[in-house]
Amino acid sequence: MRSAILGFVIGTALLQMQAALPSLVFMGLLVACALLPPVVSKFIPAFTKFSLARYTMFMVCGAAAGFAWAAALAHTALREELPSRWEGRDLTIIGTIDSLPHRFEQGVRFNFAVERALPVENDKPVVPTRLALSWYDGFRGDESSAVGDVQPGERWQLTVRLRRPHGNANPYGFDYEVWLLEQGLRATGYVRPAEKAGSGNRRLDAFVLSAGSVIERSRAWLRARILAALPDRPYAGVIVALVVGDQRAVDQSDWKVFNRTGVSHLISISGLHITMVAGLFAAAIFALWRRSFFTHMQLPLLLPAQKAAALAGAAMALAYALLAGFGVPAQRTLYMLTVVAIALWSDRLAGVSHILCFALGLVVLLDPWAVLQPGFWLSFGAVAVILYATVGRSRMRRQAAPVTHGWLATLKSASHVQYAVTVGLVPLTMLLFAQASLVSPIANAIAIPLVSFLVTPLALAGSVLPNPLSGWILQLAHSLITQLAVFLEWLSALPWSVWSAPVPAWWMFAGAMAGTIWMLAPRGLPLRWLGTLGWLPLILNAPAAPREGEMWMTAFDVGQGMALLVETSHHRLLYDTGPYYSPESDGGNRVILPYLKARGISGLDGIVVSHNDNDHSGGALSIFDEMRVGWTASSLAFESAIVRAAPNHRRCIAGQSWSWDGVRFEMLHPTAVSYDSTKWKPNARSCTLKISQGGHSILLAGDIEAVQEDELIGSQGNNLQATVLLAPHHGSGTSSTEAFLKMVKPELALFQVGYRNRFRHPKQEVYERYGNLGIRRLRSDESGAIELRFGTSVSSTEYRKTHARYWYSK
Repeated sequence: MRSAILGFVIGTALLQMQAALPSLVFMGLLVACALLPPVVSKFIPAFTKFSLARYTMFMVCGAAAGFAWAAALAHTALREELPSRWEGRDLTIIGTIDSLPHRFEQGVRFNFAVERALPVENDKPVVPTRLALSWYDGFRGDESSAVGDVQPGERWQLTVRLRRPHGNANPYGFDYEVWLLEQGLRATGYVRPAEKAGSGNRRLDAFVLSAGSVIERSRAWLRARILAALPDRPYAGVIVALVVGDQRAVDQSDWKVFNRTGVSHLISISGLHITMVAGLFAAAIFALWRRSFFTHMQLPLLLPAQKAAALAGAAMALAYALLAGFGVPAQRTLYMLTVVAIALWSDRLAGVSHILCFALGLVVLLDPWAVLQPGFWLSFGAVAVILYATVGRSRMRRQAAPVTHGWLATLKSASHVQYAVTVGLVPLTMLLFAQASLVSPIANAIAIPLVSFLVTPLALAGSVLPNPLSGWILQLAHSLITQLAVFLEWLSALPWSVWSAPVPAWWMFAGAMAGTIWMLAPRGLPLRWLGTLGWLPLILNAPAAPREGEMWMTAFDVGQGMALLVETSHHRLLYDTGPYYSPESDGGNRVILPYLKARGISGLDGIVVSHNDNDHSGGALSIFDEMRVGWTASSLAFESAIVRAAPNHRRCIAGQSWSWDGVRFEMLHPTAVSYDSTKWKPNARSCTLKISQGGHSILLAGDIEAVQEDELIGSQGNNLQATVLLAPHHGSGTSSTEAFLKMVKPELALFQVGYRNRFRHPKQEVYERYGNLGIRRLRSDESGAIELRFGTSVSSTEYRKTHARYWYSK
């Protein structure tokens, strides 16, 4: 059974790597293959006597079943979609608030369960049953669009504008589209001011009874109590995360500390927290049941206390997991505790490996997209490492060294487990995050007992007890977290706190895992230290770079904005930093930094911020905060916050030039005198950079418009010619004149634009102008990140094609 479950997980993971879903015929063949074991056992009984053959057969058949099952669920999920003709149109819908709302500076976000859509001009819209909506305060200055006080379970009538699921597609980036698919959200959108009288955005019912509404309203009530007791406290969001699993109020600066110290798994409802709470509740029920709750009912005669405690512990685990939002760690722990409870009730002892495999299979059965989450592999990987390093060894150690007693034995065992988890998960964390915390053993030695056995129980008790006792207890929990944060910030600031390296190749990861297994093997095996040799490729892994005289360029998919990384053999330059999305999110920390860290790039030699527009400069501060930068060039005013934070800032001035590793860089615009004029918009001063490698070049023109294009034609002439052109101003109607394009003569044009952006870039007539001149066109909303390789020729790759997945919007 265990081999079949492992095969099921492997088959599910293989399905999630496919560019297209299999046909129903192929799925039928897979189902037939999955039914092979009982047929073989019946007609070829001798075959099943060979262990290796039997295990292989069960694993292959399990993989077939997993592939078919995941494909069936994917077909079902993708069947519900928003027709393209209803995108971007005002629709009036009625439904219920289906999630815990998240309030932010500009408004509120929530999921919406659609009950019906009102007709539009006698035509009934086709709308998915669940939507992800945002409601912005003062929509474009319209006071009538003030955000409503939405609460889970309420029924509302809303006027919305929707679009099909679409997210930025970048190497090593977050896949928003598959996340929406997993959550069952088949369209996104925002609330619009209602224009027709009587059809305004309004609450229809205060509460619609359903299991989901009760759970989400309970979570909202608990969150409100915590925030009311801890107003403006810096770690109130952490307390909320520990009680209801909502991590969105935790500051990004705090996440940075938690990640660098390796304790981020504790800042949520983890498996350890659920086990602890369920265990405490089960122990209390066991003690009370044995005493019949201090009555004369003689309850142990009706039901043994062990079974009552097991049932109570499983019920508490279920309740806490539901409060947590039912994440993968919570599911894993719930299923494992449930199996233990069932085994106890049925008087059958279940092996720990069977329990783990059952939980693994059940998680994937119910959510086949869970295999795409890092938390899935870390959660089950941690438990697997603990079992491998401890099960079956404690007894031998006691026989060999009977003097270890009491707390000393407990401390030694806990230290061994922490060592095993730290070492055992290093290859996996490097594969998933390209970094591993070197201070995590110290941080977790303090944080695990403090958070799990003090802060979490206090937070739970404080969230339900009456005032003023509730406030006192929550204040105490917050005080403990505050003290812990001071210690973690000190650890995080140590220069050696984190080891970073490029994401390893599969063979590096496999070698490191083999070495780890050998290092954690039982003491009887000789030369366990040789396992460290398996880590050598991981340790020596260096960032990839172009060869001398060649150049790489990556145009990121940052939505409506610009950001390009230029690499030579020993230098790297970033041109623009992407847009500002929200106070906690921008193109720098959401797209560029994850890419650089996954590549093992720890510094940039230079950054060019073309001009002050938000979609070009929005990520600069995040990059300055996280990345070592040699110098910064921009056309921004000296009083700009970006200029004040920029290392070695200089102004972009036409005539500047330099060479890196055989590649020449020339600044063509703006002129020095343009800074003395007040008539120009920031677009007019966009830093325009030409980069030449051999007989090929790329022209990065920022947001220059027709006037500046004409000036460049006059001042640069044939020097404007380039193999690749970054379309000026995203292909707006005010740029890319025919005269300019004929002077540049590009073979390829890149358009960095957002999907269905409100500016409608690129303009249709401009886009067609490029095509009519025979220029090949690539756009980031269709291609995702675009990578160019400049050598003897120029080659291009599109991320949405090289990394095609069946859920990508077509």
